[in-house]
Amino acid sequence: MFLEQSGKRNPKRGWIEVVCGSMFSGKTEELIRRIRRAEFAKQRVGIFKPGTDTRYHESDVVSHDKRAIASIPVRDSAALLPLTMDLAVVGIDEAQFFDEGLPRVCGQLADQGVRVIIAGLDMDFQGRPFGPMPQLLAMAEYVTKVHAICVRCGELAHYSHRTIPSERLVVLGETDSYEPLCRQCYNAALKGKSIAENTLFQ
Repeated sequence: MFLEQSGKRNPKRGWIEVVCGSMFSGKTEELIRRIRRAEFAKQRVGIFKPGTDTRYHESDVVSHDKRAIASIPVRDSAALLPLTMDLAVVGIDEAQFFDEGLPRVCGQLADQGVRVIIAGLDMDFQGRPFGPMPQLLAMAEYVTKVHAICVRCGELAHYSHRTIPSERLVVLGETDSYEPLCRQCYNAALKGKSIAENTLFQ
């Protein structure tokens, strides 16, 4: 379990926490919870998200259950450093949408004594490691993997199955575009999609 402590930035006490999982698994809720606890401890906190994520709000970080916290949208990972100089705790949501420079920036912040809390999808809709998340997971002192519930069988889900016809890597959407599935149901869905495509072109 990660440590939560109050006080000012300490160069010897920075670390990285990653909360990962599929869509609808509660990643953002957990990020908000940890940031709120840091605020209660009177720490200087800031939360950031990629500027491309405007599904719920232009600037706020908003969870699927409509919990919200004020944040700062940024264009890329390099924009984070000038905005975090006086912070003890930095939260980053939707980390998978950031560029490959994010791990370096997070490592630099942790080296400077900042507690960095990251939330993001660990896999894309094809079940492959997503963006900078693999490196962040390897670097982190603390990793929490959260799970959704498979909408087809009720077991724990960790795949984000895309239900609309698109091969683009990034398609912003909610329940109209994605469903959380367990491994077995995800594989069955892919098999069914493949059979349907083969039938269509025969």
